[in-house]
Parts: sequence; structure tokens; C-alpha cells
Amino acid sequence: MLRITSLNLNGIRSAASKGVFDWLAETAPDILCVQELKAVAADLNPALRTPAGYTGIFHCAEKKGYSGVGIYARRAPDRVQEGMGDAEFDAEGRYLRADWGRLSVISVYLPSGSSSDERQAAKFRFLERFYPLLDALAREGRDIVLCGDWNIAHREIDLKNWKSNQKNSGFLPAERAWIDRVFNELGWRDVYRLLHPDADGESYTWWSNRGQAWAKNVGWRIDYQIASPELAGRARAAGVFKDKRFSDHAPLTIEYEADFPG
Repeated sequence: MLRITSLNLNGIRSAASKGVFDWLAETAPDILCVQELKAVAADLNPALRTPAGYTGIFHCAEKKGYSGVGIYARRAPDRVQEGMGDAEFDAEGRYLRADWGRLSVISVYLPSGSSSDERQAAKFRFLERFYPLLDALAREGRDIVLCGDWNIAHREIDLKNWKSNQKNSGFLPAERAWIDRVFNELGWRDVYRLLHPDADGESYTWWSNRGQAWAKNVGWRIDYQIASPELAGRARAAGVFKDKRFSDHAPLTIEYEADFPG
């Protein structure tokens, strides 16, 4: 089995202080994709770069304390691509690809638009530029999984208070229509939903720090593993880990009936 986990850290140093690397050693996925490092390269000491048994690769934002993505793996990849070839968003550290044989794993962090109209406009620019890349990836004919915080809840089942959030970033009709196209036109698969088509509250991966969102499970499912159809069809188990909190997101782990190449 190939076990892949995705987790938005909301700060790698913060998550480390809360025991995320002890948990990594205990759960031992083959690959861990992380987002929102909130660290530049100089901040990543050896303990953060190479936790026991893992090789880490990173695409940090140029701005300190902001964004950034990484991949930890039990084997060093054959090839790494840092950035998606877009100057605006590559400066924010949002896309990192690693290849092993015919397997490609991508850690991706889509912008949030919740802080301002300007950031929502940036999010829409990202979606416009990201779609052709997703199209090109789909045509590669490889086993590909894109892990990360997509900052979009796809359907009403994917968040607790969907009625009151229809005008809020993350559940806007245009955002949901975009991700519809990713699935329906490009053929990508939402792997968790393939295995758990009717799961609601147990599927949430993010909870606001405001109010009692965590305690009341007022959450959103915005973290995904989106895979090429053949690989998605080999998914056998998926779960969200909630026994311990490392950030405002929870880890999403999926097991695929596949070998880790190399």
C-alpha cells in the first residue's frame, strides 16, 4: 500500500512544537505533503528539513511568515519541480511537484480570498492560471495526486453552515463551478469522496479559530487529495485524523493499492 497524507501546518515551527513530527514517526506515511509553512528557507533547520526517516523538499514564499509548501518522503524523488511557472504565485510558494517513477505527488496551496476583495481577486487569478496546468497534468498519463489546501468547499455536504456561507470566500458559486470543471471536464477525482460519498461532519478538515468551531464541529472540507482516475480507482482507505491537533487543519490520509516506486 502507498500511504499519502496532506496537512496544512499553519506554521511549520508551530506544528513542530505541537508534536507533528512525533506523529509523523508514529503514523509513518510514505509521503507527507504540507502547506502554509510560514517559513523561509533559512528558518528550516535540520530537524524540520529531515525528520527521522524522511527527506524534505520545500517551496517557500519570498515573504517571511507566509504561505509555502513542502513534501516529506521516505525516498528522495527522481525529479523536483518548484513552482508552477507563474511569477506572481511562485513568489508565494504554492506549488511543489515530486516524481518517483511514473508517480507524481504535488503539494499545492490555493490562495484564500477571505481577508479582502484584493485577495479574492488574486484567488480568481490563480484559478484561471491553474486550470490549464491541471489540464496539462491530466494529459501526461501518469499516476498523479495533488494534495493540499484548496480553500474551496465543493458541495453543501462539505461544510456545516453552507446556507450562510454562499456569499463567502471558499463557497462562492464561481469557486464551486471552477472545481466542478476540474472534476467534470478534466477528469480529476476527489479521492475522499469516492470512498466516502455521503460523509459530512466526519469529512471536515478545517475549523475556524473563532468561537467554538472546533468544539461544535462547525467545519469545512477544504483539504483534498485529487488524483488521476486510474490512481484514484486504487484508493482503498481514507480518513481525517482528529485525535490530536497540530494546526487549525486536520491531516487527511489516503491509502492506495500501489507500490512506492524506487
